[in-house]
Amino acid sequence: MEGLLSRCRALPVLATCSHQLSGSGPHRFYHCDPERGKRLVLSRMFQPQNLREDQVLSLEGTSGDLTCKSQRLMLHVGLIHPASPGCYHLLPYTVRAMEKLERVIDQEMRAIGGQKVNMPSLSPGELWRATNRWDLMGKELLRLRDRHGKEYCLGPTHEEAVTALVASQKAVSYKQLPFLLYQVTRKFRDEPRPRFGLLRGREFYMKDMYSFDSSPEAARHTYGLVCEAYGSLFRRLGLRCVRVQADVGSIGGTASHEFQLPADIGEDRFAVCPGCGFSANMETLRWPQTDCPACRGPLTEARGIEVGHTFYLGTKYSSIFNAQFTDAQGRPCLAEMGCYGLGVTRILAAAIEVLSTEDCVRWPGLLAPYQLCLIPPKKGSKEEAAAELMDHLYDLITEALPQLRGEVLLDDRTHRTIGNRLKDANKFGYPFVIIAGKRALEDPAHFEVWSQNTGEVLFLTREGVTEFLSQVRVV
Repeated sequence: MEGLLSRCRALPVLATCSHQLSGSGPHRFYHCDPERGKRLVLSRMFQPQNLREDQVLSLEGTSGDLTCKSQRLMLHVGLIHPASPGCYHLLPYTVRAMEKLERVIDQEMRAIGGQKVNMPSLSPGELWRATNRWDLMGKELLRLRDRHGKEYCLGPTHEEAVTALVASQKAVSYKQLPFLLYQVTRKFRDEPRPRFGLLRGREFYMKDMYSFDSSPEAARHTYGLVCEAYGSLFRRLGLRCVRVQADVGSIGGTASHEFQLPADIGEDRFAVCPGCGFSANMETLRWPQTDCPACRGPLTEARGIEVGHTFYLGTKYSSIFNAQFTDAQGRPCLAEMGCYGLGVTRILAAAIEVLSTEDCVRWPGLLAPYQLCLIPPKKGSKEEAAAELMDHLYDLITEALPQLRGEVLLDDRTHRTIGNRLKDANKFGYPFVIIAGKRALEDPAHFEVWSQNTGEVLFLTREGVTEFLSQVRVV
């Protein structure tokens, strides 16, 4: 059996090699590993598109639920596909963007000492009963029993699990602290009315970090570091988020802040003081309050999408699970904790919501699934002779600019016009599009370079193209 499996595993490799050795077929149509010198081509991408509204509504609910721009665009261009209410298939372009977002998150979290872990989605019911959240969370907690009758939940967050993990380590010294443990995993919440696509679903990805410090002062310092890292993350993504005071809710603790991305579709309302910079979720203010509690100036109200949330927990959880460390005098002390969330899928959808036009997806530059789309001439057109030049340009870019390997996509659907494919490229939101049009037949050849986010169009030689693209940042 093992020998048969080995032969089966070898078949795709042999098939690929036979194509390469035979030399048959156009070189550009293979969809192989870019590290091996092959070209990524659009015709091979799995990207179901143009769902009819009635198909979406059968899974999404009423037509009123499709008023969100990011949801409509992501469904229309094939970034997500509905599976059941509040649950989506994340399709290849979205997965690539999420992987990039996770890399940016990793960079920011590790820069402040974060250590990545991965905790089970199944969380024992007794952990949640110990903190009383088994009852407090109500119907939003997805619960199940195993064959032995043991109760579990699908974790919407992991305060209980991570505190029990640290508490199981019986020889933690103050010299080892702080611990900043984080993960990027699927979370679950039984939303009563899922809506707005990835902005409010029953299953979603979240980055959750948990800090363990040796004193309240050290814990507040860590809290500040994480908030600064969140600010750095959003600046790198080009998203203007506002940090606002917030309620601690069911998670608890003594202090809390939300990171709100201003958007008309946002379900949260927050107030900002233009004078002193005070900001807070409206839930934390008195209902008739219109003046700033800090400087008494007028408050400005806005709507936002919550993309991050931080909590100073103190010893709320460490006291329950006895998460201790030994201080300098050898005495056992409870760890001071904080927890910090980022909605990964929500950040992606929120960015599309605020950056996109009504008809075209726009990404934060670092998160675009592919940085560059190349459009060769239509087959049978007067410019068809420039098709080979586009092949050579693809190879030049990936060889001269190693950072762009795997970031360049060739739209090989040459039965369609350049204009038709350019319209698609604009809809998908590639930051840069290069066209081999009439001027590609000049000597030297000039390629039409579109910068989608600025609307700038340049005509550059192949050397000019590589110099222009050398400034592109990738993660």
